[in-house]
Formats: sequence, structure tokens, C-alpha cells
Amino acid sequence: MTSYRILTGAFVCLSSANAFAQNKQKANIEHITVFLSGAEIESSTKVNLPQGESEVLFTNIAGNIVQQSISVGVNNGVIVQSATPQNDFLVSSNLSPKGQMIKDSIEYLIQQGQTLADKKTVLDEQLSVIKENRKIAGVNNGLSVVELQKMLDLINAKMNGLLTEGHLLNRQINKTNERINLLNQQLNEEQKKDFQPGGQLLVKFFTTQATAATVSINYVTPNASWTPSYDLRVDKINSPVKLVYKANIVQNSGVKWDNVQLSLSTGNPNEGAEAPAMNPWKLSFYETQPNYGYLNKSSAESAAESVAKPDLRIRGGRANATVYMADSVTVQSPVGGGIENYVQIDNSGINTTFDISLNYTIPSDGLAHLVAVKDYELPATYRYYVAPKLDRDAFLQARITNWEDLNLMPAATNIFYEGAYVGQGYIDMRNVKDTLNLSLGRDKKIIVRRENDKNYRSVKMIGTNVRRSYGYTIEVRNSKKEPIDLVVLEQFPISNDKDISIEDKEAKDAQINEETGAVQWGLSLKGNEPKTLKLNYSVKYPKDKTVGNL
Repeated sequence: MTSYRILTGAFVCLSSANAFAQNKQKANIEHITVFLSGAEIESSTKVNLPQGESEVLFTNIAGNIVQQSISVGVNNGVIVQSATPQNDFLVSSNLSPKGQMIKDSIEYLIQQGQTLADKKTVLDEQLSVIKENRKIAGVNNGLSVVELQKMLDLINAKMNGLLTEGHLLNRQINKTNERINLLNQQLNEEQKKDFQPGGQLLVKFFTTQATAATVSINYVTPNASWTPSYDLRVDKINSPVKLVYKANIVQNSGVKWDNVQLSLSTGNPNEGAEAPAMNPWKLSFYETQPNYGYLNKSSAESAAESVAKPDLRIRGGRANATVYMADSVTVQSPVGGGIENYVQIDNSGINTTFDISLNYTIPSDGLAHLVAVKDYELPATYRYYVAPKLDRDAFLQARITNWEDLNLMPAATNIFYEGAYVGQGYIDMRNVKDTLNLSLGRDKKIIVRRENDKNYRSVKMIGTNVRRSYGYTIEVRNSKKEPIDLVVLEQFPISNDKDISIEDKEAKDAQINEETGAVQWGLSLKGNEPKTLKLNYSVKYPKDKTVGNL
């Protein structure tokens, strides 16, 4: 059996590594697990080690890694004595590939501008010679008519062309300078980004005899993350919902993830693994410090505020918090099946992990790159939903049960209905109970009106109290040909004061939640069928008081 000797991050040598690296070897990235914040990178390579102690400088290592997470494994009885992360000293500046491209463009344009400036200098000298020759010929020798005509022809032929060329050069120089200024502005923006160059790992080995060994290197970099998003597609009402689970992956580790296997984890190693301990909660009286007169009023108030207000500064924080929006990307399913054939979901641990067998390439550019995770086809029932007090439009909803096995996370949705893009929504799993309601957008063919019932509204004085009566008429109409199910949501106010009472509540055929005041009608409307609903109530309160939010 092949034996491995492993050095974990707890034993990483943190002293300055000044020893000469006898061998330089590229570590091949094979698998990456991307967390909600951070990523674990798994690399391996083969090395030839001489007898005794030797050092190997591994390249293609992330530039900023969590030292405690470093794990170096090696077979054939080789011992790992130390592992020290280093910066790549061949990198002159922390400039991203995009920033370097902008910088190169600026340098090229500066050279072009210099060439144009040299041509303009030569042209100005030519114009100067023509002007001086004309002056000398006219002063020293009286020009004959023939010679004067020749001079005029020369000026017309040469000077006119030189002046035209000079104007053209000036325009080119101005455009070049404008372009250089714009690129400098872009370069300044790019330099503000925390670009992370690649790093290196210096590992010291010991072996009793010369051998070829396989080395595995695992570590965590904080400069990566992923966020979920979904595409919801419904071809027609009463058909299954097609849900595409996607991930926007951002990485700025300093190394390119080139054609590697990816896993996406809902874990976050930056949160820490230690469970919190509850300490005793002791109370004591607050004693005001006496004012001895050497503090004026404003300084005393400032001192009190500094005691009362907690320190809200954020200490630490995750790297690469800025997320860049990805460009529009179309993800095509591989030949022979959808993405679901290439993804395995592991729920055996604390967190959910999506193992994607398709290899992906993610550059280290700090931008979001779209990765398809999983496709679902979900049986659904459909209904329309309207809350006319808030919005007069009816919304189509797909209702899905048994959603717990989908491993969904709160995220934005891109909604497509009958092949057309409808808009964006949001899935918030924290408020979902038995049924997951997915909003599919507005339907203008469901017409809803909500108006005050003037015959019911009134204000009456009853002794020391005022009774205000309110009434509303809600008219709904299904202008579609096919029947629909429609939920209409209204509400009664609820009292927070014993002197305020809600009376004469009326909402025929509706379900009423007495605790929240929610009023709900469930309607089944045929094609072109109208329906009228009534909502009435009264509010009684003392006449010498005013009820807010009424």
C-alpha cells in the first residue's frame, strides 16, 4: 500500500525562506471546491527527489492563501519538513491582465503620439525654410516677374500641402492624447481593484533514497465566491416549470482555473467551525460619572455619546466583496442530455455540495462567470394572485410542493413565460412553508378595479367616541377565454390600543385571519366572467384623539 506523509497548515514554517530552491515545479490544479466565500484548491504533480534534504518551489499557487489550511501530501516514504508560501517576485506590480492590457495600449499610443509629434516638427521646419527663403530672395535681389511667379507657384504647391498635412497631424495628435487620457482613467479604475498576483509554495522534503514521488497540495484561498441564480421557464399554463439552477463564480486568486473540475458548496469556511459558548449575563447599576467642571457641555455630551454608542466598525471581512455582474451568457446543454447528467448532489454533510463533472475554465479577473449547476422539471399548479390595495395587476403564480429536496438558496430569478422574457423575481426560502410560490409576472388580461363605496363611508359621533365607516368595492374580470383560479387579498386594520376597536367587519365568502387582519377570496372564474367583492368595516376611537395610519 502506498503511504503518504502529510504536512498540514498547523505545522507550516512561517520563517523567512531564504534557502535556494533546487527545483521548480508547476502544481497542476485538478479540483476546486468553491464556497459562498472562499475556495479550496486541490493540486498535484510529480517530482524527482534526491537522497537527503531538498527543496522544491511549486508555482501556479494562489497568491493569498490561508496558511492554516495548507496540506502537503507525498508518497514513497518521503517526509515533508516544511512548507512556506511566497510571493511571485517575478510579478512587478499587482495589475490585472485587463489592467496590463490597458497599460500596454497606453505605451503604444504614447509611441504613436511621439512619432506624430516628430513628423509635425519636420513639417514646421519645412514651412520655416520656405518662409525664410522667400524673405531673403525678396530683400537681397529684386525679383523679376518670372522669378516672382516661380516663387508663388512654389509656395502654392509646397506650402499648401504642408499646411494641410499639418492640420491632419494636429487632429491625429489630439485624438491620440484624448485616447491616452481615457485609457489612463480606465487604468486608474483598474488599479483600485484588489488584483491578486499568483504565488509560490516552497516545500522542503527529506528522503532516505532518491525517488520519484507524487505530491498533493491543498489549501484555501479567500479570494473566490459563488452566488446562486435561477432561470424559470414556463412554456404554457398548466405545464411543468423548468428551473435552471445556475451559479455566478468570481475568483481573484491570482491563478487561472484552467479546465478543472468544480464543486460548489453552501458552506463558508470564513464563518469558523467552533460553536459559541454562553457566558453568564450579569447586571449592575449604571453610575453617572460626576462632572467636576473641567468639561464643557458639548464635550460632556460627546463623552456620553461615545459610551452609549457601540463601535460599529467592521473588523476583518471577506476578501473580494465586490461582485461584478456577468455579461449575458447562454448556457447550452451538452449533447446527449441536460446538465443534470453531469451534477451530483451530496447532502451527507453539514452543507450541500454540487459536484459538477463537466470541466470549466475560470480566469482570475474578479468578474462573475456563469456556470450551469442543475436542471429541474417541476410539476406545478397555477393560480393568479392580486392584492388590489397595493397593485391592481394580477400575477401568475406556479405553486410547487415537495420543494425541500431541491436544495435551493435565496436568490434572484430570471422569468421566461411562453418563450418571452418577463422580468426578474426572487426566491426567499426563509418564508416558504408547505408550498413554494413562484411568481411568473403580470397578466394584463385579468382586470381589477378597487373603488371607495361612497354609500357606506360615513363619520358618526357616538358619545365621546367617533365611528368612521369604510367600504370598498373590488371588481375583477377574467378577459381570457380559458377559466382561471384567482386569489384576491385584502385586509382589515388591527388595533394596537384598547381604545381603538374595529367593528362591523364584512367580507362575504372570504377567509379572515383575525390575528393579522388578512382577508382572502379564492375565486374560480370562467372565461370573460366578472365578479364583484365587498369589503366593509368601522373604526371607533375617542373623539379627542387621532388615529394614525388610517
